[in-house]
Amino acid sequence: QVQLVESGGGSVQPGGSLRLSCAVSGFTRDYYAIGWFRQAPGKEREGVSCISVGDGSTYYADSVKGRFTISRDKTKNTVYLQMNSLKPEDTAKYYCATGGTIDTCRWYQRYPYWGQGTQVTVSS
Repeated sequence: QVQLVESGGGSVQPGGSLRLSCAVSGFTRDYYAIGWFRQAPGKEREGVSCISVGDGSTYYADSVKGRFTISRDKTKNTVYLQMNSLKPEDTAKYYCATGGTIDTCRWYQRYPYWGQGTQVTVSS
């Protein structure tokens, strides 16, 4: 059974930082990627960043490049998303997902396994 458990969300002021964690169990194939996606109220879910389990290659959406960093700890089957210089437009529920590849990070529909999500709110 595939399980993904996110943690680390919360409320922060603009310019602040948060680190999200995603612990994955039951699905650790090097071919696939683990990604972070987000969905704001009234908007479609979008791919934020993904990392390949095997070689560690990464993808970032243009809106977060230079501010967010994705990393993985293979020994713990855990993926992290370090979010710096947060903006109000980063406010959303953030989900961890797997089963897709690094090339399909733009399309959340290609990721079949999902966590429950964690809320990130950026507000002054």
